[in-house]
Amino acid sequence: MTEPLRLLGAPGSPYTRKMIALLRYRRIPYAILWGSYRQPPAGHPVPKVKLLPTVYFPLPDGTLDPVVDSSPIIRRLEAEHGGREALPGDPVLAFLNHLIEDYADEWLTKAMFHYRWAFAEDAANAAPLLVFWMAPTMQTELAAQAADMFADRQISRLYVVGSNDTTAETIEHSYRRFLAVLDALIARRGYVLGARPSSADFAIHGQLAQLAVIEPTSAAIAAQTAPRVRAWIDRVEDLSGVEPATTDWFSRDELTALRPLLSEIGRVYAPFLIANAKAVMAGAEIVQTEIDGRPWTQPAFPYQAKCLQWIGDAFAALGTDDQAAVRTLLDRTGCEELLP
Repeated sequence: MTEPLRLLGAPGSPYTRKMIALLRYRRIPYAILWGSYRQPPAGHPVPKVKLLPTVYFPLPDGTLDPVVDSSPIIRRLEAEHGGREALPGDPVLAFLNHLIEDYADEWLTKAMFHYRWAFAEDAANAAPLLVFWMAPTMQTELAAQAADMFADRQISRLYVVGSNDTTAETIEHSYRRFLAVLDALIARRGYVLGARPSSADFAIHGQLAQLAVIEPTSAAIAAQTAPRVRAWIDRVEDLSGVEPATTDWFSRDELTALRPLLSEIGRVYAPFLIANAKAVMAGAEIVQTEIDGRPWTQPAFPYQAKCLQWIGDAFAALGTDDQAAVRTLLDRTGCEELLP
């Protein structure tokens, strides 16, 4: 690359924070364009689906390819930039990384949205930040009006991600358990999959950079119950000085350390993915199931039905011995229900 990789993002977007941390670690030059997908930068093409971040990959003819969805972007960067990889070379570890990254992107974000907008104090904190992150020179009175409008809109959309009176307890308990599980993994070797960061770490970081830093209620929980995790978030923000080695990944013998995390994924995310996929297949608009012993209801999401399919595809791509290793590790975690 002769020019920095440009991306449109916002500090309040967990996926933007995920990508920036990854680019810093991989030492890929980048230029962040702070803004909103509603107002893309002049001269930059608009993606088919407007999401943050939007990464503008340069094409040979000099044009830009606008791409969204952080996980495929990371895999494209792995193919185009060698060294300091964020994806493990071991197929079994790579599958587990895929599963954990997907959990962070699609389940932890429910907690992020819940804590940001379900409590009055958190909503009052987030709304003006989101306005000034996008437009720091906006006149104060106009910013206050915009913040109120934005908060009203986001609070009214809580149900979309599954945050409601029925599901709140499940989300909050899951967040607390996850902090404890992550704390133990960090204490072991520094990161989720060993002594070097993976794309799963960066996905987790993106969500926790909001949950454990910006939102007052969930940040207080992290500070009180998991100070190691709170400190880890700051370190993962910039890992450009880390010098990873191949031996820094977990060995096959160490993978049992992941069972508590896999059990948490199997406890909450796996039943949601399965129920959502069934609802989408049946053409139902609402997912109704039970998660962690409590009722769960939310609108069905076609994208998350694809997430389940992609997990199945990743498993199917493994060799016979590697599939057997995955099945053994996932046995009785609840995640085995995700396998074809």
